[in-house]
Amino acid sequence: MTDDLLEDAIVRFEEALPHAALSEDARERLSRPASSLKVSIPVRMDDGSLETFAGYRMRYDDTRGPAKGGIRFHPGVTAAEVTTLAFWMTFKTALMDLPFGGGKGGVAVDPKRLSPAELERLSRGYIAAIADVIGPDVDVPAPDVATNELVMGWMAHEFAKIHRGHQPAVLTGKPQALGGIPGRASATSDGAFHVIRTVQPRMLDDVEHPSAAIQGFGNAGAQLAGRLADAGWRVVAVSDSSAAIHDPAGLDVGALVDHKADTGALTDAPVGEEIAAEDLLALEVDALIPSALEGAINGDNAESVRARVVFEVANGPVTAAADRILDEAGVQLVPDILVNAGGVTVSWFEWIANRTGDRWSAEEVARRLEERMVTETAAVVAVADERDLPLRTAAYVHAIERLSRSMDATGTSTLFSDAER
Repeated sequence: MTDDLLEDAIVRFEEALPHAALSEDARERLSRPASSLKVSIPVRMDDGSLETFAGYRMRYDDTRGPAKGGIRFHPGVTAAEVTTLAFWMTFKTALMDLPFGGGKGGVAVDPKRLSPAELERLSRGYIAAIADVIGPDVDVPAPDVATNELVMGWMAHEFAKIHRGHQPAVLTGKPQALGGIPGRASATSDGAFHVIRTVQPRMLDDVEHPSAAIQGFGNAGAQLAGRLADAGWRVVAVSDSSAAIHDPAGLDVGALVDHKADTGALTDAPVGEEIAAEDLLALEVDALIPSALEGAINGDNAESVRARVVFEVANGPVTAAADRILDEAGVQLVPDILVNAGGVTVSWFEWIANRTGDRWSAEEVARRLEERMVTETAAVVAVADERDLPLRTAAYVHAIERLSRSMDATGTSTLFSDAER
C-alpha cells in the first residue's frame, strides 16, 4: 500500500464537499490526523534471536469521542495505510452516529511465519509500546486483518498489567470470558447482510434469487456467503488467496466453509470449478462483493466488472479511478463505510457493556445491530435521493455534516465575532 491510497480516500472526501454543509474550521481539522505514532517492537524469537518490528497507531479525529479502529498484522502495513484507515474510520463512526472518532493501528509483519508464542510476545510488545496513547476514553483498538479475539485478550491483559488495573473497555473484540460480547465475531457480515437486504428492493427488485460473487472467503466473506445463501441468494463464486471457485447454479457454501476449516484454503474444493481470480470479478452477477483487501477493483480491471451492484465489505476495495469507470458503466455501488460498519457498531455495544458492567444477550446484540444498520442505510438512501447523489457521496455527506456540527460545537472560533478576535 502506498500514499496513493490516502490520496484516493481524500478524493472521495473532496467529491462530497460541494454537497455538504462543512465549516472552514471543520475542513481544516479534517485535513490531517490528530496524532501519529510509530514504534519499534523488539521480539525475542523462539530460536533466541531478536527481531524488531515497526508498529503504528494513528488517531485521526476524536471530536465525537475516543478514536476507534482496528489493529492489523500484515507485511504491507505502513504509516500511509493506517492513516487512510483511520481517516475512513472517522467517517464510518460518524455515519453510524457512534460516540467515537477514527483511529487505526498495525504492525508490519507476516503473522503466518510466527509461532503462537512469538505472536503473543509481539502482541504484548505492541501494546507496551502504545499503552500511553490508548485507553477507554482516548483510543479504543479492536481486531482487524490477522488479529482476532485471542490477540485482543493478550493485549487487554498486557494493558491491565501496565496500568495495574482491569480496564476491559480499552479494547473490543475480546473473548467473552474477558468482557467480549456475543455476536462480535459475525458483526461485520451481519451488518453487511442488513445493508444488502435494506437496499435490495431498490436495486434488485426484479430478481427473485439474486446471484452473488464474493471475493475474499475469510471471516466476513464466508459468514456473509452463508447468510445470503440462507436468504435465497445464489452464491455462484467465492475466492481466497489460494483459489476462486465457481458454479453458476450456486455453490454449497457450507461445504466450502467446512473444506476451508479442514485444509486452510479453497484449493481442491469439493464443489464447483476453479477459475482464475480475475475472472471472478468479471462474472455476470447481480452483486459483486469484494471482501478482501484494498484496491481489488481498480483502473486496470474495472472495465471487466459486469455486476449490477458492488457491495464493499472490505475497506477501500474500489479505487477512485474504478469508481468513475463503474459509474459510467451503470454499475451501482454501496460504500464500505456503510456496508462494513457492523463491526464497529457491535464494538460500541461491547464498550458500553464494559463501562457499565452490564451483560448483553446475543438476541439483544442482533436486534440493536439490525436496527442501527437499517436506520443509517435508510438515512444514506434519503440523502442520495434528496440531493441526487451516488450512495458513496451521500454516505460521506451524511458523515461530514455530523462531524461538522460536532466540530463547530467545540470550536472557540465560532464564539467570537470578527471584531472581538
